[in-house]
Amino acid sequence: MNVPDLIGLIGVAAYLSAYGLLQLAILKVEDSRYALLNALGALLILYSLLYDFNLASFVTQTAWLVLTALGYIRSRIKSSRAARS
Repeated sequence: MNVPDLIGLIGVAAYLSAYGLLQLAILKVEDSRYALLNALGALLILYSLLYDFNLASFVTQTAWLVLTALGYIRSRIKSSRAARS
C-alpha cells in the first residue's frame, strides 16, 4: 500500500466516523466536529485521487466538500441568529 492510498483510507475512516457518530446520536448535524470529519474525509480522498485519478470519485468528493462547507456556513448563521435572539 502506498502513502496516497493510506491517506485516502484515513479519509474514509473520517467519513465513517462522522456517519457512525451521527447515527449513535453522539454528534448532531449542527456540530462543527461533524462538518470537520466530513470535510477532512473529502480532502483526504481528493488527495489520494491526485495519484490514482477517477473522475466519478473526484466529482463526488468535490461535491461532498462543497455541500459540507455550505451546511457548516448555514449552521453557523443559524446559531448566530439564535444567539442574538
